[in-house]
Formats: sequence, C-alpha cells, structure tokens
Amino acid sequence: MPDASLYTPRFNVMEAEDVRPFVEAVATAQLVTVGEDGVPDATFLPVLWEGDRLVGHLARANAHWRRIVDDSPALAIVTGPDAYVSPSWYAAKAEHGKVVPTWNYSVVHLRGSVVVHDDAEWVHALVTRLTDRHESPRDEPWAVSDAPDDYIEKNLRPIVGVEVVISSVEAKAKLSQNRSDSDRAGVASGLAADGRDPAGLVVE
Repeated sequence: MPDASLYTPRFNVMEAEDVRPFVEAVATAQLVTVGEDGVPDATFLPVLWEGDRLVGHLARANAHWRRIVDDSPALAIVTGPDAYVSPSWYAAKAEHGKVVPTWNYSVVHLRGSVVVHDDAEWVHALVTRLTDRHESPRDEPWAVSDAPDDYIEKNLRPIVGVEVVISSVEAKAKLSQNRSDSDRAGVASGLAADGRDPAGLVVE
C-alpha cells in the first residue's frame, strides 16, 4: 500500500498546540470522499472541530452527500493563506545565486469516517453553533433565534449535515523555516511589496 500521509519535512511540521486553533480560525474545509463507483467528490464547507469530530453541512442540491457511504473514509483539507515566493527576495541570491522559486502555505489534513445527518434537529443545532461561532465577535451578533421559526425551518430544508469522526490529524506549515533570517526577512518584504500580509506566510 502506498503511504497516504501528508508529505511533511521535519522543519515544516506544525506545532501540535497550533493545529486546532489554525482549523478553528480558518473554519472551512474541502471535504473529500469517494463514492461506491470509486469516483472522488469534494465540497467546500463551513466546519466546526468539536472534540474528535469535524461537523459541517452541504446543500441538499449538491449530489455529493447522496454519494457518501456512511462510515466510509473521508479527508477534510483545511488550508490557510498561500503565496508564491520569488527567489529574487532571498539575500542568498546576491550571495551565491543558488536559489529557486517556491510556494509557502499551511494545511491540515483530518482523516476519518464520515456520516451524513439528514435530520432537521441535528442540522438546526449545527447551524446555531456555526452562527454563534461567527457572530459572537460582533458588537450586535445575529442569532438563529432572531428569525421567525417557520423561516428558519424553510431555510434548513435545503441543507444536509455531515460529520467526520477524526482518526488522524496531519499538519504542515511551509513558511520558509529552512531559510536564513535574512532570507525570511526578504520574503516578508517581498510579500509586503506585492500587497500581501506576511503574517501566516513566513515564520518570524
């Protein structure tokens, strides 16, 4: 069997204590599953990581959920900011010229078994938690209970819940950790000059 793990050089391993906060901050994932016919499906969806489970919802009109076999393997891919890194930004370019382009990014792979929840009560509770998660920082947060019950019920019908019981977590942060301080400073300056915030794209 081929190794299905996320390729992660030792200097790109995300610190364990940073993984859950990273996923919680991104709050979305690409859910990848394979149907009985062997054809893969992928859907971008809002997620919450609760204990050992990742939960979210898909549109009922999206055929993906109907192709999911309960308890079959799933992969949820959570990605942070990413950016092209020009070799011209490295101090090493002027020193010896032995530099090449690369790409900086962070990603978390959550693997496990997936279950569909076509249940109005389950989905209502999920949507309430998702809403609270994103509205809580606001001065006047909106709540699901702010809308009429029949209106909420009507808007819940077009969505279906999904849950991944997580069996493994792999996390990678490729942020120029293998470069010198001067090279990293050059990457940060280059990103800023390109209008990109270096935070989360190059380690300090």
